Amino acid sequence: MPQDPRSAILAAATAPGIWDVLVIGGGASGLGTAVEAATRGHRTLLLEAQDYAKGTSSRSTKLVHGGVRYLAQGNVGLVREALHERGLLRKNAPHLVRDLGFVVPAYNWWAGPFYGIGLKLYDILAGKLNLGSSKYLGKEAALERAPTLQPEGLMGGILYYDGQFDDARLAVTLLRTLEDHGGVALNYAPVTGLLKEDGKVVGVRFRDLETGREYEVRARAIVNATGVWVDDIRRMENADAKPMLSPSQGTHIVVDRRFLPGDSAIMIPRTDDGRVLFAVPWHDHVVIGTTDTPVSGTSFEPRPLEEEIDFILNTAGRYMNPAPTRADVLSTYAGLRPLVKPADNADTKEISRDHVIRVSEGGLITLTGGKWTTYRRMGEDTVNRAERVAGLPERLTVTPGLHLHGWSEEPRPDPLRVYGSDAERVEALPGADRQLHPELPYTEAELRWGVRHESARTVEDLLARRTRALLLNARASSEAAPRAAAILAEELGQDAAWAEAQAQAYQNLAQGYQL
Repeated sequence: MPQDPRSAILAAATAPGIWDVLVIGGGASGLGTAVEAATRGHRTLLLEAQDYAKGTSSRSTKLVHGGVRYLAQGNVGLVREALHERGLLRKNAPHLVRDLGFVVPAYNWWAGPFYGIGLKLYDILAGKLNLGSSKYLGKEAALERAPTLQPEGLMGGILYYDGQFDDARLAVTLLRTLEDHGGVALNYAPVTGLLKEDGKVVGVRFRDLETGREYEVRARAIVNATGVWVDDIRRMENADAKPMLSPSQGTHIVVDRRFLPGDSAIMIPRTDDGRVLFAVPWHDHVVIGTTDTPVSGTSFEPRPLEEEIDFILNTAGRYMNPAPTRADVLSTYAGLRPLVKPADNADTKEISRDHVIRVSEGGLITLTGGKWTTYRRMGEDTVNRAERVAGLPERLTVTPGLHLHGWSEEPRPDPLRVYGSDAERVEALPGADRQLHPELPYTEAELRWGVRHESARTVEDLLARRTRALLLNARASSEAAPRAAAILAEELGQDAAWAEAQAQAYQNLAQGYQL
């Protein structure tokens, strides 16, 4: 039986000594910051309360994009930065990011010229890192690219290009990249308190959820990158800290590929609530979303609201033929955006998506806001600040040209493509010829790989984030849970009762992803 890798990671995390940089949070911003710190040669530890990308970072629209909507809002600086980062990520993780054409349908005479001019500006802002030039499409060409567009009243459209990726797999790739560069990361290790000396934050207390044991670790710089939970960490230092965030919920549905059989995505530029709606091909399925619903609380498992589902289906139904119905929804998921509170009570869809870094009196560095596309820039800015705050050696960034773990330009079919250069090693594991479920593309070998090399500890880790079974087909993933639990138990040396409890816990969770 393979040895459980977690014990060595826990021992490394709690070894005597002081870390240079300690990052709290294993989502896009935390992983990006940790990789930035480690690649500059700083001793780096990352602690994640649940699993990597468990929160917002696995629940996106699956786009690496500049943000067409931010351009419409006049936020040219944010768009230019995001387009630059999009181009870098395309070069640094070609196994995870691909170019995708988007059709913007025009049902009014003015829509083509109006959106055409805006998307030409989008091309210009991308500069030499542009993925492809936008162009006008006639009605036939638009339908050729997106055959399920509603043909009645269609005058044509605009084609533009953005990037597409797998969010949770990028998180796992950043975890592996961090480890490649000497960093240490531990999941299921929630921070329960901050250590202070003379008014300064000098370390954290965390609990190992698997044993219940508590540990204290010290660091020169401590970064709070916990997404929508940053205020919880800030209140550990100062109980009266004013909330930074105004969270908003974004919901998506996933349907069969027959609703968008071409190679292009569809972008509806203006919905009833003033947002954009995307229909995006992803892992041979179609993701449709998103919404922007202000929420008062935070949850590790936010649930789509009925009105959000209705809004997505109604909007998609006006532009797609055939129109997806509730019966066609294979999975539905919601994520919470960590939007930074504005000076006034702006509508959440008007709040800037730019990232914000704040340093408390005690030296706690909080990073929040931003989006996946700019994760690298967020990390660079945060480590620049951490070096100054903590008196660490100031070093230049290397991440703009850093090939992420598994970097490969070799075209591989789904689902092995996301492993890049590790794909052959995945295929060499037992179970590579055994499909997990007839309606899912994954093999048993991928689950073993997730446990041995990617810190997966639960059936949910394996089916929600190491593979994307939960999002592709919640019901099928639920049916696959007992087999996944048996493999996990075998890998971790657990008994049948443990496996049964794991499968049951996952099946309870998966119910919330089905309509």
